[in-house]
Amino acid sequence: MDFGKAIEAVKADKRVSRAGWNGKGQYIELAACVSYKNAAGEIVNVNHDALGNNAIAFVGTSGVQLGWLASDWQIMSA
Repeated sequence: MDFGKAIEAVKADKRVSRAGWNGKGQYIELAACVSYKNAAGEIVNVNHDALGNNAIAFVGTSGVQLGWLASDWQIMSA
């Protein structure tokens, strides 16, 4: 599937993965209420007028990171 269909699936609360990922059970999902701690130690709640405060979270074998490569996606079965 292409990245547009992968995004549609993520927005529909599906877990989506790439066929080529080596780690078992790795996927992306929609992360909401995104915030981060800046260099001054302040918590910043991400908010963009057009995009809100959502991001794609990659859930992998070593933990979670925000953002990932956009190609070759598939919907994972539960």
